[in-house]
Amino acid sequence: MTLDSFIRAMPKVELHVHLEGSIRPETLLTLSRRHNARLPADSVEGLRQWYTFTDFPHFVEVYVAMSRCLKTADDIEWITREFLVGQAEQNIIHSEATYTAYTLWQLHRLPFEDQLAAINRAREWAKETLGVTMTLTIDIAREVRPEDGMITAEWAISGLGRGVTGFGLGGNEVGNPPEKHAKAFERARAAGLASVPHAGETVGPESVWGALRSLKAVRLGHGVRSIEDLALIDELRARQIPLEVCPTSNVRLKVAPALAEHPLPKLIDSGVCVTINSDDPPMFNTTLTDEWLQLARTFGWGLDMIYALSRNAVKAALLNGEEKAALERRFDEEWRRAKLENQ
Repeated sequence: MTLDSFIRAMPKVELHVHLEGSIRPETLLTLSRRHNARLPADSVEGLRQWYTFTDFPHFVEVYVAMSRCLKTADDIEWITREFLVGQAEQNIIHSEATYTAYTLWQLHRLPFEDQLAAINRAREWAKETLGVTMTLTIDIAREVRPEDGMITAEWAISGLGRGVTGFGLGGNEVGNPPEKHAKAFERARAAGLASVPHAGETVGPESVWGALRSLKAVRLGHGVRSIEDLALIDELRARQIPLEVCPTSNVRLKVAPALAEHPLPKLIDSGVCVTINSDDPPMFNTTLTDEWLQLARTFGWGLDMIYALSRNAVKAALLNGEEKAALERRFDEEWRRAKLENQ
């Protein structure tokens, strides 16, 4: 058995991946032609080059351009199906996808109810056809006004029991601290949604403290800059707040200078709960499988470390008791089978 072949075959759970940020260049080109939406390139190769991350403003430019091409509920159902096919191809048995519904309302006045219904049609199809599951984290783009964040909170609450389990906060951390949207998170938490904001990516430990204190986060998107504050590390370890670490994304965003210099090993050694994720796969030229392959090669990980971190993702999934137990059983059964088949 080679470690690479095992990693490709093993069951996986992904907690930090953006639905809109997972659109393939081929799909985006078709959508742009369907809706006569202009893009910086009119070929798949040209779009791949344009996708290649340069800096955060460019990242936002790509993200908005993608959203401009999503004009109908059918478009949303299509990209969700394609996303779930890609997850199934990697044996990602459960995904928790982040989705920024308010952007499509701003751009196209597409009702949230129509957006959610389209995603749920794809979710049900994938469960029955591909054998993979997905839940949603509806997030606020932190640049919007607090009152717009409150609208997002009400939408997310309306999706409880219909696939929505988390309430998130994304976008540019600089100038948009977690406290800005504290009221929206208070409303969402009171209704039963889990608080899972991004924090500690492009802004340091103060962003993570804000997410913990003001938003009562139970899981953190990124959080890697927590390593800069020992008291914060102690807090995360004591409370076992899972971090959704996206290594390639961090390197491309210059949060870490190179994968070999990523704070991930220090976070693990400190006893913080860490999970591995891909963020916006085509935009960073990665997949969850690629993340595992690169990490294993770079840090010399064996099966024990890979299992421990994979199991962290299973335990941190936003599922009810019965669903969590079923996922744990399936994960362990498929892990054992993968080991036997790759001996």
